[in-house]
Amino acid sequence: MRWAQAGAFPVLIGAGILSAAAGTLEVITALILGAVIDTALASDPQQFFVDNWVLLSLFAAFFVGLRPLFFGLSAAANSVVVQPNVMPLVLSRLNRWTIGQSVTFFDDDFAGRIAQKQMQTARAVTDVTSETINVVAFALASLAGSVLLLTAIDWRIALMLLVWLFAYFALIRFFLPHIRKLSAARAGARAALSGQIVDTITNVKTVFLFALSSHEDRAALNAMGTFRERALAFGTMAALFRFLLMTLAGALPVLLIGLSLYLWSRGAASAGDIAAAGTVSIRIAQMTGWVSFTLMNIYSQIGEVENGMHTLAPSVRLKDAPDATVLPPSAEISFTDVSFAYGRDVGGVEKITLDIAPGEKLGIVGASGAGKSTMVALLLRFYDPETGSISVGGHDIRHVTQESLRRNIGMVTQETAMFNRSARDNICYGRPYASEAEVIAAAKQAEAHEFILDLEDFAGRKGYDAHLGERGVKLSGGQRQRIALARAILKDAPILVLDEATSALDSEVEALIQTALERLMEGKTVLAIAHRLSTIARMDRIVVLDAGHIVEEGTHGDLLAKNGLYARYWNRQSGGFIGMTEAAE
Repeated sequence: MRWAQAGAFPVLIGAGILSAAAGTLEVITALILGAVIDTALASDPQQFFVDNWVLLSLFAAFFVGLRPLFFGLSAAANSVVVQPNVMPLVLSRLNRWTIGQSVTFFDDDFAGRIAQKQMQTARAVTDVTSETINVVAFALASLAGSVLLLTAIDWRIALMLLVWLFAYFALIRFFLPHIRKLSAARAGARAALSGQIVDTITNVKTVFLFALSSHEDRAALNAMGTFRERALAFGTMAALFRFLLMTLAGALPVLLIGLSLYLWSRGAASAGDIAAAGTVSIRIAQMTGWVSFTLMNIYSQIGEVENGMHTLAPSVRLKDAPDATVLPPSAEISFTDVSFAYGRDVGGVEKITLDIAPGEKLGIVGASGAGKSTMVALLLRFYDPETGSISVGGHDIRHVTQESLRRNIGMVTQETAMFNRSARDNICYGRPYASEAEVIAAAKQAEAHEFILDLEDFAGRKGYDAHLGERGVKLSGGQRQRIALARAILKDAPILVLDEATSALDSEVEALIQTALERLMEGKTVLAIAHRLSTIARMDRIVVLDAGHIVEEGTHGDLLAKNGLYARYWNRQSGGFIGMTEAAE
């Protein structure tokens, strides 16, 4: 995870140094206390304050000034500098990496699980960083100083502490890998549970439609049961670990104070030495519980980070070439011997060769699974062809940046994608910095302006400010499609893909926006997929796909004259629809 925190290390190291300085002051506390006690025992009580005012002034300045200052600076560095900045830094980089993944990455996992992993991993990295600085650096400095202090008192006391530390770290070394492993398993179960619940909520209308609430409840309970088992295993191991560590911590004051008393009884240590050793041992014993809990938390968080990175950090499958260039506005498209089957033996498209001239309107027809959507996905470079190549404007799309390629393509699909943002923001997704006038003009062209003015959301926002709900759930299918059309109009890309662009519109609304669609298509290269062949019939050229191959090609009239597959589709239509069993997709 170092890459996720790159650039922040100087600040983190500075915060660690402050924490270590605060830990060192804990040792100095014991040293000063011992010195004061020894001085008091050796002084005349009547003259103690007069003779030792300098020592007492330093004593007061240390406890009232220096010690609070360093502890305050250390706490401020952690709570003001580290925690508020590390999580946004890590989350932004994880999110950027995740968004850069191919479409396949998102097809293979729950959306809720991916989002959960991002938040979980960023939070865990933040906790590990914060606690390493706040506790581990503090404790290590304090322990190192304690060993030096006790060595100055008597090497045998220091040796006793070193033996105890060996047992302490041996216990940690044994338990923490198990805690790390169990934490990763718990994190995986938690993410699976989150994914299950989000999947159910996302598709709750389907759940209601099929009356399967009890089925989804059982699935959630099964996921909860798995999470409970993993959490119980983690909790049992954690409880045993803390019990043994606290027992070991309780033994330290007995060992160090007992040895100091023995040395004092032999004249080898002073009362101040006993006080210093006692202060150190009690402080270390108290700190042991704090440190052990923190280390357990750090290792459990590391387990969560590992689990999250296993999901989030696979190599990006579709990367821009190192020498990728920006694709200039282009409208010519060429498929050359293109084959793609999603890694299977069958499906997709095979040996497609097709040239589409700038400004040409191409209709694509075919039965379900014929390869229509695959062609569009390959053009958008959601996947790379297994063989062959695709070029736009004479540029192989593998040698241009993906963003510049997709900026050249506007698309309206049957399944319109809406964000839970305002109507304005959803339209502006076509061109984020468009003016209000341009947004309204696009909405009017798409026959969306009137219904947008009537929108009002739960927060009282109205018109273009009204939020549309998750996936545009507050709109009808036709309204969502008109928003998508307005978005494409605003984008004004040289290539336009229409994938059942008017399928959710009733005949009256479709007639209203048909003129707008024709204006939108002017001067653009258009690829139109539609089951209403009355729409396809107006295209300059039509290609018919069957089992991934182009089997017919020509104008509407040419294809009817051939009396082939296209003619069969046309004849089977009633009101402009292909027979659903043969051509629905």
